[in-house]
Amino acid sequence: MYFSQFHYLPLTPGFFSLLVALFFGVLIVFGIMAVLGVLHRAYENLGISSSNATLLLFGSLIGSYFNIPIADLPDERTVSNQVIDFFGMQYTVPVVSHWPGTVIAVNVGGAVIPTIMSLYLLARQELWGQGVIATAIVALVLHWLAEPVPGLGIAVPIFMPALTTAIVALVLDRERAAPLAYIGGSMGTLIGADLTNLDKVRGLGAPVASIGGAGTFDGIFLTGILAVMLASLWPRRARQY
Repeated sequence: MYFSQFHYLPLTPGFFSLLVALFFGVLIVFGIMAVLGVLHRAYENLGISSSNATLLLFGSLIGSYFNIPIADLPDERTVSNQVIDFFGMQYTVPVVSHWPGTVIAVNVGGAVIPTIMSLYLLARQELWGQGVIATAIVALVLHWLAEPVPGLGIAVPIFMPALTTAIVALVLDRERAAPLAYIGGSMGTLIGADLTNLDKVRGLGAPVASIGGAGTFDGIFLTGILAVMLASLWPRRARQY
């Protein structure tokens, strides 16, 4: 098995560049907020500093290139070096050779980093109860919306994780909607779209079925952007941590 073949962009370069442009757009918003003197308050709402929020989004983009293999589905006939269209987005099927079948992998930017960050926010913001509720609701909705896509794996419409998460987070706790959005959107998408649909991967012909990778990474990344926006739009009452 050639581990370099686990390193590829989850989207085609053109569509991935849109996420990069969105990231830089957020940086511009950061600059405007800093000038207006509201940046520090906004990130107190989210629970991390502005510099760490920037690193979080940047790390997710960079980490999306890396997949960690965890299991094999042998004797699967797979496709290679294709572009899959789904709901207006174009996803990359990696170039593979000497492949054992479908490989189940974990995406660093779309699964590992969001999971670590979600656990941190759950503990720091003491959101265990609401975090579990938000995650469960988002997971149920996205499990219903997720579709097995031949050659790709499991995919969800790009805007549905962020849209669902925004509604759930604002209804549960408007003051803490930002961390709830990140937790519910990230973990709800991973659980509802990817983990609970792993049984549907067999037979799709995907060389790599990446948890948090192609098919769901873009939606998870947008929930991070959503959390940033909610942090600045809905300030919290003063509270000590």
